Amino acid sequence: MKLSIVIPCFNVAEYLPQCLESILDQGLKDADYEIIVINDGSTDNTLDIACRFSDTYPVIKVFDQENQGLGAVRNRGIDLAQGEYIYFLDSDDYLAENTLGAILNIVEHNELDVLTFKTRHVFDDSAITSNKLPTDNSSILKMVDGITYISKGKFRNEVWWYLINRQFLLDSGLRFIVGKWMEDTLFTTNLFCLANKITHVDADVHRYRIRPSSAMKNKSPGHYNKVIDDMAVAAICFDEIIKSVPENHILSNKCKSTLRTKQQALVFFLLVRYLKSDLPISYLRKILVDFKKYGAYPLHHFLGTDYHGPSYRLLTLIFNFKLIFYPFVKLFRIFYSR
Repeated sequence: MKLSIVIPCFNVAEYLPQCLESILDQGLKDADYEIIVINDGSTDNTLDIACRFSDTYPVIKVFDQENQGLGAVRNRGIDLAQGEYIYFLDSDDYLAENTLGAILNIVEHNELDVLTFKTRHVFDDSAITSNKLPTDNSSILKMVDGITYISKGKFRNEVWWYLINRQFLLDSGLRFIVGKWMEDTLFTTNLFCLANKITHVDADVHRYRIRPSSAMKNKSPGHYNKVIDDMAVAAICFDEIIKSVPENHILSNKCKSTLRTKQQALVFFLLVRYLKSDLPISYLRKILVDFKKYGAYPLHHFLGTDYHGPSYRLLTLIFNFKLIFYPFVKLFRIFYSR
């Protein structure tokens, strides 16, 4: 079997049919792939929909469990997968038509650890055609190791914009962190640092559906504050990843600089969320001390190509000077309400 597609599901009855249909319509042979649908304790009819699809299409294998969170579900998907390659697809997203077969041919033909591709943000289910279909032209594909890939350009945090060689993943021993947000960020960064052979195809294969009810937009205090806590954990974990970059690699320093920027971007956006939270100043004092220990604060590596606008510069200046930052928090909260 060539490919295992892992789809975690939680209360996605409205979106799951198109997600599954977009895979089934790729034209892949049944013997070449499997769709692993894991229902993570949904309270709507997500499980019923998945089972109905499975009854009709044997390539779809449905598993049900009590709610454990996205990291745990994806880890189970890794354990269940039988394909040579693994792809993680969110259940509210979908794929452009006639793209997956070409992507699979490229990753197989070039014996890649990771193959990345483009995504397109959409608001509905109509963007089924790719602007640029992937082609297996090895002469124009530039294969690099992960350190070089990170150093040479932008890379996303999410897991749905690349295919992974399953044996490479198993050999790496990587797993998703369980019970915390930002699991994609840590997994992707660790994975790329370990990869020996990565390339990118400039084809918009994936469709990221923008939903008003997205979990990251949940403003309830408990959820909102947990995201802040989990962003702090991720920022601290980044220091260990940065230290793992081989010193003898020609692009070691550039890779570390890129990763440090990503780490401090986590801290910057955490601090923006903190401003809008009900967490006390004592919490802020503690995390800033922790961040300083792990190179994540002050934000000396944040501003640059990706983040350079006036608002970024002003907030970075405020965040970096505690004598300004602490009173700014109190002033901001007087005029802001979530």
